[in-house]
Amino acid sequence: MTISFQEGKEFDLIAIGRACIDLNAVEYNRPMEETMTFQKYVGGSPANIAIGSSKLGLKAGFIGKVPDDQHGRFIEQYMSDVGIDTSNMVTDTEGRKVGLTFTEIKSPEECSILMYRENVADLYLEPNEVSEEYITRTRVLLVSGTALAQSPSREAVLEAVKLAKKNEVKVVFELDYRPYTWQSQQETAVYYTLIAEQADVVVGTRDEFDVMENLETEGNNEDTVEKLFKHEPELVVIKHGADGSYAYTRTGETFRGRAYKTKVLKTFGAGDSFASAFLYALLNGKDIETALKFGSASASIVVSKHSSSDAMPSLAEIEALITENVTI
Repeated sequence: MTISFQEGKEFDLIAIGRACIDLNAVEYNRPMEETMTFQKYVGGSPANIAIGSSKLGLKAGFIGKVPDDQHGRFIEQYMSDVGIDTSNMVTDTEGRKVGLTFTEIKSPEECSILMYRENVADLYLEPNEVSEEYITRTRVLLVSGTALAQSPSREAVLEAVKLAKKNEVKVVFELDYRPYTWQSQQETAVYYTLIAEQADVVVGTRDEFDVMENLETEGNNEDTVEKLFKHEPELVVIKHGADGSYAYTRTGETFRGRAYKTKVLKTFGAGDSFASAFLYALLNGKDIETALKFGSASASIVVSKHSSSDAMPSLAEIEALITENVTI
């Protein structure tokens, strides 16, 4: 089975939400308290997905807000240099700063992030800064959950989804749950459900779906998709880490993608790389089973490298790993 998208559009994908700075520990196998050197990258789930998509050859655009400072200019320049259209990236004029994420790489199994999200520019994107004309030019609007955490960014995303649905642009919702940006799990569940029920494709980890359903214990995939298929979604992808991923279609089909063996350096970046390659495959007319392979292979490559955005793989790298076919 394949997913159909509008043809003849200028953009394959436009992402909306956060673009920030990742400061990844250069010194491995030590706690952050003892880490003295970090390397700077562009970060943020929707930005990473746009970067990964662009590196694979999709035409990507971005809607977001960055500060009027050195970090904001670095983000805009990097994204532009990898081929992303930044014409709808808004510059904050109120002195707000960029989100900062420090990463700790104690071991492949022990990675953590320390995120600074107070008064950050991306959460102040206004609904009137979302252009309907821009959204009509794409096949997919990619929405990331973190942008729903606060107003006015929350309303800007709701406006973007409304405009996408009005113009028959497919909405892909990548859950991207970051607990420290929300007041409560109950609040998260309300807004995640609101967007998920309108989306055409919903992608997340089992843990993220549990948050969306406001569950205290691990939920059941079949229950999750049964609820969502009463609404707009036609495809739901639920990821289970090393155990692989499952894709469920409205027509009742289930597909499994297995994780590829790799030398894991860190765990962050896997979700964004999965989404970019998965969407690349779908937008190029590949079936869902193949798209899962692309997503899994891309994730395996990125967790073996230092960064998230900079490590987004080429099409040749992904196809080579799939050809090797060494799965967990």
